[in-house]
Amino acid sequence: MAQNKITQTAGRSILGEFAPKFAELNDDVLFGDAVWNDSTLSLHDHSMVTISILLGKGLIDSSFRSHLEMGKKHGITRKEIAALLTQAAFYAGWPNAWAGFRVAKEVWADDTVGEDARATFQREMIFPIGEPNTAYAKYFTGNSYLAPVSREQVNTSNVTFEPRCRNNWHIHKATKGGGQMLIGVAGRGWYQEEGKPAVEILPGTVIHIPTNVKHWHGAAADSWFAHLAFEISGENTSNEWLEPVTDKEYDKLQE
Repeated sequence: MAQNKITQTAGRSILGEFAPKFAELNDDVLFGDAVWNDSTLSLHDHSMVTISILLGKGLIDSSFRSHLEMGKKHGITRKEIAALLTQAAFYAGWPNAWAGFRVAKEVWADDTVGEDARATFQREMIFPIGEPNTAYAKYFTGNSYLAPVSREQVNTSNVTFEPRCRNNWHIHKATKGGGQMLIGVAGRGWYQEEGKPAVEILPGTVIHIPTNVKHWHGAAADSWFAHLAFEISGENTSNEWLEPVTDKEYDKLQE
């Protein structure tokens, strides 16, 4: 699961007495605010960069494994690490990529990916995952799926998010009534209103979204997630889609 901030003590633990200055630079500069905790890049992207450089230098050792494990905690998926190592092979060398894949397969050994991951998640819930949510894809970061549940009385859909997927900030508008209700179905996700702490959504969690409130919802970094979405009837209802939820905003929640 992604972290909000890196805290490193390995330098002082291993080299504190032998090389105190090196230990300080390692723990407080490299893994401090100057580099790893520089929020210009998300921790996910810091990990992607570091893994690429280590592979390019042929340093497929315990440090490489540690950074793979750290990257997985920061939300790097099995699909992403496979794509990274494949591209890096053309720049870092085929033998280095082979060595990197051997370690990555071990780190992500328990993960399922793609169709397998979706099929595994489907078995966790009674409602169908449905089809790719292409009509609204431009309002989502990552892949989502939509399955209509009912179009009578109350418009209800099952919305499924892959890990790290979330919709943009948006507002449900109406002159009377309106709004939306969410009920967690499977996996783990988040709901957040602007200016307020995020709320974790688990199976059975009920979220009432009033009109004219800026908010977003989506999956946790390490979990597929699905919720039922109930559209509340009202007068002059509309949905205003706004800016995406940035990695910086999102990664603050993954503690």
